[in-house]
Amino acid sequence: MSNLADTIEQWILRQISHQQDEIVILRRNEMAETLDCAPSQISYVLSTRFTLERGFIVESRRGSGGFVRIARIPVQTIVFQDAAKQIDEDLSLEEVKAIVVRLKNHNLMTNREAALIYKCFAFLYERLEPRERVPLLRSLLMTLADQNE
Repeated sequence: MSNLADTIEQWILRQISHQQDEIVILRRNEMAETLDCAPSQISYVLSTRFTLERGFIVESRRGSGGFVRIARIPVQTIVFQDAAKQIDEDLSLEEVKAIVVRLKNHNLMTNREAALIYKCFAFLYERLEPRERVPLLRSLLMTLADQNE
C-alpha cells in the first residue's frame, strides 16, 4: 500500500500529464479536500518531490487567491543549465572538455556535436579573453539544450 505522499505525487503527476504544455495550476486547499489530507502535506510533497533536480518548477502563492503552478521542464535542459553554470573565467579548456565528454556520455549530444562544440570552445579559448569567452560558451551550451528538447 502506498503512503500519502506517494498518492499526492501521483495525483499531481496525473494532472500535469493531462496538460499539453505540462503546466498545471492548482489550489492547495482544493487538492487537500480532494485527497483528504492537510494542505501542509501537499506543501511537503511539492517541496520534496517536485524540485528543480527532478525536472519541475513550482511557483506558489498563499492566501485566498493562492495557487500552485507546477511546470515540468525537460531534464536535459537542467543538465545543460548546470553545465553552463560551471563555466567561469577560471575554467581551463581541459575542464570544459570534461563537461563536453560528460554530456556526450549521457547521450545529450552526439559524437559529432561533441567534436564540433569542443572545436568551437578551443577556438574561443585561443582568441578571446575569459570575460568575453564565458558568455559565448554558455550560450553555445544552451543552444544545444534548446535543440535537444
